[in-house]
Amino acid sequence: MLEQALAQNGLIAILRGLNPAEAVAVGEALYAAGFRVIEVPLNSPEPYQSIRLLRDRLPADCLIGAGTVLTPSQVEQVKDAGGQLIVMPHSDPQVLRAAKAAGLWLAPGVATPTEAFAALAEGADVLKLFPAEQMGPAVVKAWLAVLPAGTLLAPVGGITPNNLQQFYDAGARGFGLGSGLYKPGMTPEQVAANAKAYVTAWQALR
Repeated sequence: MLEQALAQNGLIAILRGLNPAEAVAVGEALYAAGFRVIEVPLNSPEPYQSIRLLRDRLPADCLIGAGTVLTPSQVEQVKDAGGQLIVMPHSDPQVLRAAKAAGLWLAPGVATPTEAFAALAEGADVLKLFPAEQMGPAVVKAWLAVLPAGTLLAPVGGITPNNLQQFYDAGARGFGLGSGLYKPGMTPEQVAANAKAYVTAWQALR
């Protein structure tokens, strides 16, 4: 399902700072714009409640996950809240194994080829290239030349509608979008406008 969602729309919403009171309205705006993967980082206010609300209110073809997952116990809490995807800033094997044991999709953060191969060996579904602004499209191209065919590499950090094309040309097929899409205090209408700009850029790639 994760691969299908990213094939339809490779944009992943990272809603850092989201609070439960706004979760449904923001989620519905993103879904209407075409987003099919939404992530609530765990360093947001009451993140498990937001995950639960999003999962309850959005259609089944929209994957709801958690970001900044740091411990195996957090994996279990995400699953209990209805989350389906574990996104990490790092590649701790204990967290990777907990996510796979829980039957969740997994996107660990990697910054070297060694980390990338190790994460794939633990069952990672998507590799989160983080921070992307530090490495750039050249790193995506170089990694994909040696990683197994079909590896999904998703740059996160500094992704804008204007640089999607460069990363896509290098082989990236997923993109994590943070403050360029959503910041605390934004209205659903503002998020929708940002989402439209990203989706327009995504559609232009294809």
